[in-house]
Amino acid sequence: MFTGIIECLGKIESVLENGTNRSFIISSPISAELKADQSVSHDGVCLTVEKIEGDKHTVTAIEETLKKTNLTSWQEGYRVNLERCLQMNDRLDGHIVQGHADTTAICTRVTEKNGSWEFVFEFDPRFAALIIEKGSVALNGISLTAFNVREKSFSVAIIPYTYHHTSIQNVTANKKVNIEFDVFGKYVQRIIQVNQK
Repeated sequence: MFTGIIECLGKIESVLENGTNRSFIISSPISAELKADQSVSHDGVCLTVEKIEGDKHTVTAIEETLKKTNLTSWQEGYRVNLERCLQMNDRLDGHIVQGHADTTAICTRVTEKNGSWEFVFEFDPRFAALIIEKGSVALNGISLTAFNVREKSFSVAIIPYTYHHTSIQNVTANKKVNIEFDVFGKYVQRIIQVNQK
């Protein structure tokens, strides 16, 4: 369980293929503090730490994860948002984020707003019921508020701190991001579907 408040950026040092899996060696300011079996959000995808060596840690994504996320595009040098799991005695500054990306969204426009930025994203309209005006959404693991919500698009506003301390600064038009919709909306949708049968 995560909050969507990014701790730091990591850097992909190596990408290793292993059958249908893909492993990533990542350097970061928190890698040395991690331990094997710990869950860490990587651009909004919950991955298990397998090994720590100095300021680097290793994680592996299986085929199912690779199909639903943008991890197939990660290359050496790519900057990834990192967040360790929520401690139950912490403040919940963002929103409840599971680290289970639902799909990807594509950035269609970035507009500089004289001190802030507006990003517009397009997504599969099958997920339209899961995003609402002023509702929470996690993009590459960042807890954000959606506005201008349409059937297959929405906008988010980015303040300077978030822009400069996360990988959102590297998102440009036509780039894919991982998107996780609000878990409570998913439960409500499921309850409605089951009760309609």
